[in-house]
Amino acid sequence: MGVLNYFDYQFSYLKRYNQIIKVLFKYGFEDLVAYMEEKKRFSFLKKFIPKSTLDQSLHLTKWEKMRLVCEELGPSFVKFGQVMSNRPDLLPAELITELEKLQDTVPPFPGKVAVQIIEKELGAKVNDVFADFNEAAFASASIAQVHRATLKTGEKVVVKIQRPAIKEIIVSDIRVMLYVAEVLMKRIPSLKHFDPIGLVRNFESSITKELDFIHESVNVQRFKNNFQNDETEEGYIRCPSVYPAFTTTNILTLEFIEGLKISDLEKLRSNGLDRKLIAKRIATSFFKQIFKYGFFHADPHAGNILIMPGNIVCYIDFGMMGSILKKDLEQLSNLFLSIKTKDVRRIIRAIQQLSDNVAISNFRELESDLSEFVNNYSVREVHKNELSTILLELKDIIVKHELKVPAHFFLLAKALVAVEGAINHLDPELDMTLIVRPYLIKTIARNYNPLVFAKRLFNSVYEMGMYMEEFPRDLKNAMRKINSGEMKVELNHKGIDPITHTINRVSRQIVSAVIVSSLIIGSSLLIVAGMPPKWNNTSVWGIIGLILATIIGLGMVNNLRKGDKDTDD
Repeated sequence: MGVLNYFDYQFSYLKRYNQIIKVLFKYGFEDLVAYMEEKKRFSFLKKFIPKSTLDQSLHLTKWEKMRLVCEELGPSFVKFGQVMSNRPDLLPAELITELEKLQDTVPPFPGKVAVQIIEKELGAKVNDVFADFNEAAFASASIAQVHRATLKTGEKVVVKIQRPAIKEIIVSDIRVMLYVAEVLMKRIPSLKHFDPIGLVRNFESSITKELDFIHESVNVQRFKNNFQNDETEEGYIRCPSVYPAFTTTNILTLEFIEGLKISDLEKLRSNGLDRKLIAKRIATSFFKQIFKYGFFHADPHAGNILIMPGNIVCYIDFGMMGSILKKDLEQLSNLFLSIKTKDVRRIIRAIQQLSDNVAISNFRELESDLSEFVNNYSVREVHKNELSTILLELKDIIVKHELKVPAHFFLLAKALVAVEGAINHLDPELDMTLIVRPYLIKTIARNYNPLVFAKRLFNSVYEMGMYMEEFPRDLKNAMRKINSGEMKVELNHKGIDPITHTINRVSRQIVSAVIVSSLIIGSSLLIVAGMPPKWNNTSVWGIIGLILATIIGLGMVNNLRKGDKDTDD
């Protein structure tokens, strides 16, 4: 059985490769057709191309085709596209826009299958667990679908059920992605800057957490605890309660929240709810998530915020959350306040701290770009509800100068865009800068607290003492490794790469020249000697040898014509 399972797995793996190649070929062909039309080349081929393919290739941009590739390849690639939409530091803005359109909705799987999964996970019949279970899903996505139910105790709940075999599909697709990433790294060295293997590994970590509903339940509980322990927010910021007894890796049972969507202004008004108060509460709670707890809802769009009676704001869907370190929060606060005061040097220091003090290749140009940015900001007077605009415009400068900042910087910018959209819909006049300013000042002031400063100083002295105590032993170990030959030194110099490439190229040319010479000489001897078999009184082996020599020789001439270009540029 083990052997059969192995071959079955390998077959499904190759089958998936075949599906991916077909989709890539399909859209790659369409891109080629669009190129031929744009350059007005090979127009006679148009009559051989189906009209539907021709129309689609001409009306879709290459970025739209990339989005369609993700959608057609299924949940793994849709999720990968959604994760990559949070990386504007790596991808073009046009592609980011398309990836943000990726739809995560698919038809639901049968209710009977959902029942089987619940019974397997909980080890009990559905009727023994729930007083009522609706087999018809009321929401469905690529990874899971949601059913309404009622517990035996009378509480109304929603049950999120993972799609059958989705883990196996995603694991297989990640294996394919890693293989493709490795090939790209080898074939296109210039992609090293984007770290395709690292991106796939990052996606693997993200999707693994999303596939574990225990992890999502912990997110919900952590969020709930943050606001329950805050007296000022208790009562008007909520999230669903988790039912741990009915939650496993593959199913998640949450309190059913009956509320109104913030997009439905008419219903909010008719139910006597205060839009301005709701907008203020959303803004306050969001900044508190960031600056007080360092743990924020990363997808707070209108569909994930419900309004309950009494103007209570309830966040739902905790699959995507962001975390920020305290030291990054301090620099983020410094960044916002420095932009307001137009302190360019302080902005640079904050960016360097966020970038782990990465070296700046052209300090003067960066200073000039930031100076223009802050001056334009003060003159233009960015709308009070457009804090995200500051981050997004600053992002362009960061990308231009190839500065590395934590991924949560872009996740935060995207979340801020979503929150601002919701708030502008409710109360366009709300001044978010007035709400966020106290949090910025408090975060910075916390850094200059004498007790905090003394604690940091003590930790630094303690760490230095530990280092000095261990230094002699480390030095002794290093010397022992050097003497025994265990220590190896690897040098990597960018300037050597072109030389290495040229040497390899010349070596190949020499080997090819030797082979061609040998073939010509050997073939000539066979023809002169009249070695049978013969064709028209000429040795066939001699003719074949000369043909091979000609083919290899033409290849050498082609390589020489291309020149010695460094592929690592």
